[in-house]
Amino acid sequence: MNLNQSRRSFIQKSLVAGAGLAIINPFSVQGMMKKSKMKLGLVTYQWGKDWDLPTLISNCEKTGLLGVELRTEHAHGVETSLSASQRADVKKRFADSQVTCLGYGANFEYHSPDPAAVRKNIEGTKAYLDLCKEIGATGIKVKPNGIPNEVPREKTIAQIAASLNECGKYASNIGQVVRVEVHGNISQEIPNMKAIFEQVTEKSVIMCWNCNDQDLLPPGLEANFNSVKKWFGDTVHIRELNVGNYPYQDLMNLFVKINYDGWILLEARTEPTDRIAAMKEQLEVFNKMIGKS
Repeated sequence: MNLNQSRRSFIQKSLVAGAGLAIINPFSVQGMMKKSKMKLGLVTYQWGKDWDLPTLISNCEKTGLLGVELRTEHAHGVETSLSASQRADVKKRFADSQVTCLGYGANFEYHSPDPAAVRKNIEGTKAYLDLCKEIGATGIKVKPNGIPNEVPREKTIAQIAASLNECGKYASNIGQVVRVEVHGNISQEIPNMKAIFEQVTEKSVIMCWNCNDQDLLPPGLEANFNSVKKWFGDTVHIRELNVGNYPYQDLMNLFVKINYDGWILLEARTEPTDRIAAMKEQLEVFNKMIGKS
């Protein structure tokens, strides 16, 4: 047998073996072909709110949701009241685990007509940015929480953007980011989020897509997504992928198309009897969606 015949024979056998693999496990093959770098993680919002820190880390490791955003006032107890040694202990716990602590999910907001309230929120943001740095995380999640009817919309949008710029500058100086959740009455409408970010000058201020029904308003999901995608950061919030009518497969298609490589964080709202099984189920659904993208 000559060299060319040997090469043809090898290629034919490889193709047959590859076809067999595809039949056995099509989603794994599709996943390898796509090579998406998106990862599924958890927001402690509901499913992790009553787990102390060791339990939270352990359950994330058990289920394969290996990134976590710590929500404020939850049982994990990671707050600015921690001492320096306690902060160092939190950092070590995550460093010794498979789980990435992405940072803090705070309720700081900047839309109030009261300047004192806005200042309090800005200073609170800075304090929690310090906490994030000291526990080895990368940033804080904040949100606009509405646009007051009694104030011209343009004024509130400018105020929110200015507040984010101040927080963003502080974050940049300590190697952190400010993740702005698409949130709040009126403010969560994509054109209004776009208007805010058009006035944001700090590169450390990034957008966290939040899977709201308002994403689907005219001109539709894809157009709204494309209008703000240049500001996307390293986190996205989703609800359960197999509950409700939000077009998650379409959304995953869009993220795969732009080669998004951040964390898709599960901000679950249901109350399953077995949360560990539910987390594993969400990872399976997520992997299948990515495989189909």
